[in-house]
Amino acid sequence: MSYREIVRNGLWTQNTGVVQLLGLCPLLAISTSVVNALGLGIATALVMSLSNGGVSLVRNVVPHEIRIPVFILIIAVLVTVIEMAMNAFVHPLYLVLGIFIPLIVTNCIVLARTDAFASKNRVVPAMLDGFMMGIGLTLVLVLLGAMRELAGHGTLLSGLDLAFGPSAKQFVITVLPGYKGFLLAILPPGAFIALGLLIAGKNYLDQRAAAKQAAHPAPVEAVAV
Repeated sequence: MSYREIVRNGLWTQNTGVVQLLGLCPLLAISTSVVNALGLGIATALVMSLSNGGVSLVRNVVPHEIRIPVFILIIAVLVTVIEMAMNAFVHPLYLVLGIFIPLIVTNCIVLARTDAFASKNRVVPAMLDGFMMGIGLTLVLVLLGAMRELAGHGTLLSGLDLAFGPSAKQFVITVLPGYKGFLLAILPPGAFIALGLLIAGKNYLDQRAAAKQAAHPAPVEAVAV
């Protein structure tokens, strides 16, 4: 598999958020704002990339029968390191994300990629696959967070000070001044509705691209006899 195909699979073709629909618990629970979504998304992408790399390194020495416990152990170590780093450097954001940081260990996306891809491929492709799958999830998280924050509070980047300190409050964008808010958008039903809209949008774009390709097929090169 080429690097270009790995990137395309992670961002679009096999996007974990709107295609595979894996890891919906953190996807729907933490995407109440752009900042929360971005924080968890980046943490997940780092864990996926590093865990894929670690699994690829040991894939030939771990017996097949105990591969899953070993993979989970590698993931757990990396999640612990990232959790401690967030606790040290972005403590307010760490408190907001709460239990969803250690729950990355049990996220089916992470374990699925280590077993399906990293255990069968070299280190660099494996790390790229994990990173792009994580970035694909992060994009969906951020889009969900933006939709829900805008509909729920009329703002974007609210809570930016949690990651960059009080001075970052000046960068919060008030899109709808005087907006009273829409409670449904920041509740679980709002998350399901927003995710459904994203899935519908992706399916529409895929169908449109397929129809365009069918209407204008690529020319077939003549083969000399």
